[in-house]
Amino acid sequence: MNALLYCLVVVIWGTTWIAIYLQQGPVAAPVSIFWRFAVATALMMVIMLARGKLRSLSLRDHLFCLLQGSCVFCFNFWCFYTAAAWINTGLESVIFSMAVLFNAVNSFFFFGQKPPLRFYCAAALGLTGIVTLFWHDLMSSGFSGSLLLGIGLSALGTFGFSLGNMISLRHQKKGLEVMTTNSWAMLYGTLLIATIALVRGDDFTPQWTFSYLGALLYLAVFGSVVAFGAYFTLVGRIGPSNAAYSTLLFPLVALSFSTVYEGYSWQMNAVAGLVLILVGNLVMFARPPALLRRRMA
Repeated sequence: MNALLYCLVVVIWGTTWIAIYLQQGPVAAPVSIFWRFAVATALMMVIMLARGKLRSLSLRDHLFCLLQGSCVFCFNFWCFYTAAAWINTGLESVIFSMAVLFNAVNSFFFFGQKPPLRFYCAAALGLTGIVTLFWHDLMSSGFSGSLLLGIGLSALGTFGFSLGNMISLRHQKKGLEVMTTNSWAMLYGTLLIATIALVRGDDFTPQWTFSYLGALLYLAVFGSVVAFGAYFTLVGRIGPSNAAYSTLLFPLVALSFSTVYEGYSWQMNAVAGLVLILVGNLVMFARPPALLRRRMA
């Protein structure tokens, strides 16, 4: 079952980045996010109500769902959609793979799960990989503010996603059903991003093109309803750090699509940076030999 959930998450979220790229254009980012989650929320609620699976929650749990929605279905995607205007979406996915490190830090901060020593090695490899990956672009652009902002927003969006992981784990530790908390969190996130768009004075009219609407439906149905349900189920079954391991494979899928659709050009520094990040993430899941573990016990 876990293997199936992993495959769903990797394949779907590995391809949603190119769908985000297809939504770049005249429609404001908060509006695109709103329509994505408005469709996803409506679908989720209909399914849950029809099956009688939407459980009641306490006021406190609803407040945590509101917090989860702001982290996972609102502000983090605002960061990602905005960053896509300045950096390649395939590269965004590479930064997103650093969720595995954010989860380790946040698990310690919120649940007292102390990071293993290999975390520090993994973090060093990951940060070095990020700098290496973007080195050519940084040098050729003269460390332009827009490029740095794109990188920073992607990192901030990843951190928001990680915070949402912690809240989902909190829900499941309390015995709350994943799809119920996801449905409410998605509803609250949708309302928040709609409020942001209204305050900004954005036009809520979507772009009536096949590519935009096709990307919207893919992101709503598969990228939101299916993938988030599978991912947060993994968080409950194997923990946030191990669930985030699925993000390790996102860049391989996303950069493949980015090469075809966005014309991403592979430089040696990009290859070296990607390898460093992937190795850093793998280090997070390395286990010492059994004999060494017994000596350390």
